[in-house]
Amino acid sequence: MRRKEDAICLRTTDYSETSQIAHFLTRDSGQVRVITKGVKRKKSSAGGALDLLCEGEMVFITGSPGKLGTLVEFCETVSHSPLRREASRLNAGVYMLELAHELVAESDPHPAVFELLHNGLARLGQKDSPVQAVLAYFQWRLLRNVGLMGEMTNCVSCGRAIASQPRPRGMEIFFSSKLGGLLCDACEGSELEKCRVSNDVLTGLVVLAQAQAGRKSALPDSQAQAINRLLAYHTSRQIGRSLRMAPYAIGHT
Repeated sequence: MRRKEDAICLRTTDYSETSQIAHFLTRDSGQVRVITKGVKRKKSSAGGALDLLCEGEMVFITGSPGKLGTLVEFCETVSHSPLRREASRLNAGVYMLELAHELVAESDPHPAVFELLHNGLARLGQKDSPVQAVLAYFQWRLLRNVGLMGEMTNCVSCGRAIASQPRPRGMEIFFSSKLGGLLCDACEGSELEKCRVSNDVLTGLVVLAQAQAGRKSALPDSQAQAINRLLAYHTSRQIGRSLRMAPYAIGHT
């Protein structure tokens, strides 16, 4: 079937001297994998070899389940060139692509994730945008959209309020990727897989929840980076490995 979709290029690999295999996130078809025959020829209908971060309108022929589709045409409308001028923004942008590639299945439509990635890349390209805060918001919303993260306000085991309440002195809070949420000090002992959660994370989670509800507040770099590290840990546990770009985008996780 021939389709036309808005798409963002997530990954490319060389297939031959003139062709590539490309993974795109599309608005209405989820992630699609296509062979781009002759795309590296100067006169190709795609306008030359595809690159990460390119965004535009693609025409493709769908493949059978599990098989490659075929790219017919790609018209780039957004290159996200501002990201390429600063290493921290480029690293964050490529990490966003890697997250989308790993967490959105092929042929599983997620229009909200497409919009989230489109808006996140555009925001990163703005010179005054706080890179770590943009990335924290993106990771948070992406994990929630694909069903891998809940509200992160109460203990996932007993329901005790955590993120919205001041933490008593000496009380430790944990996060379990297996359970997908926070654990209070009374419940964490029964879980082997867990990591400690800092005050920066708890405070930042409140800010993210407020932003999602339309009440925007500043997310300082210390809080944003702490959240990014926690969410990178969660993603790595969910997919069984660490993402290649995580250390470059947010530091060691």
